[in-house]
Amino acid sequence: MNIDEMEQQLKLNLKPERYRHTLGVAYTAASMAMAFDEDIQKAYKAGLLHDCAKGYSLVQQRKFCEKYRISLDGILTDSPQLMHSALAPFIAREYYGENDLEILNAIECHTTGKPKMKPLEQMIFIADYIEPDRRMIPGLCEVRKMAFQNLDVCTLQILDHTIEYLKGRKQKIGYKTIETYEYYLKQTKA
Repeated sequence: MNIDEMEQQLKLNLKPERYRHTLGVAYTAASMAMAFDEDIQKAYKAGLLHDCAKGYSLVQQRKFCEKYRISLDGILTDSPQLMHSALAPFIAREYYGENDLEILNAIECHTTGKPKMKPLEQMIFIADYIEPDRRMIPGLCEVRKMAFQNLDVCTLQILDHTIEYLKGRKQKIGYKTIETYEYYLKQTKA
């Protein structure tokens, strides 16, 4: 499936506000790829596909998880809103014809991140947080500036804000988020 076909399919499958967010992530990721001399087309495609599973209800997402044998133990049970990121690579492959492992890996870790992310993975993680349609939150301007200066520092800033937000709402923080935070904390101190 080419990019135009992906965009049309996503427009049909996602709610208008989710589709607008998706385009924002795709354009932001492509801009970051330009700034860091990475593959612009891969960044754009990964941005387009990062939320491709969000068009399905949580019930449908659970059925897909069963189909693809994705374990729902742990944080996916406690925080079902994270299920779409585990599911997205499978949906991207089956329904959008995407087979590039770099793209599939980037969309899989776009919500929690992971230690030792490759630049494309970081760009999708960051672009999802900073895209232009995101509502303004404390510190977002600084994070947006850092996104085009240092991927590791920006990743750490986002993780720090995310953890503080979840703590403030007394929500569980997934082990992947904590593991990723600790990794990037060490990276930026080194």
